[in-house]
Amino acid sequence: MTDPRTKRTQTLAAAAKAKSQAKTEAAEKAIRTLVKRGEPITFQAVQREADVSHAFLYNHPDLRGRIERLRAQARPAAPAPPANEQSTLVLALTGQITRLKQQHREEVQALRDALEQAHGENLDLRRELARRGAGITPTQAHAIGPC
Repeated sequence: MTDPRTKRTQTLAAAAKAKSQAKTEAAEKAIRTLVKRGEPITFQAVQREADVSHAFLYNHPDLRGRIERLRAQARPAAPAPPANEQSTLVLALTGQITRLKQQHREEVQALRDALEQAHGENLDLRRELARRGAGITPTQAHAIGPC
């Protein structure tokens, strides 16, 4: 005679197995339906069609492998450009990088020049303020620093 706990455990295990089988069948049916309709086979498409979770599909090795194979078949590999096109592309991109580097150096130098000029003007203004007797000595004006 089996005790009630063992019987409950067996009943729950059987229910879980039946639920898993039902989900597997639903996923397989969803894959067939998507193929018939000519839609791309993806985990998300199968999940929506079968009303199962992504985790169920990813954790089920047979379904996962089948979906990945069908997904890969649907994506044709892009042909590699001929060698002369590759070298032309590399040359064009290299030239663009060189021009952008030069432009960057010029812009950084222009910013440095503008900053140097602003510091000079700031110093002149502090000295003028001190000369007009605004109550700030040149030493104090210098201690205030750039504004």
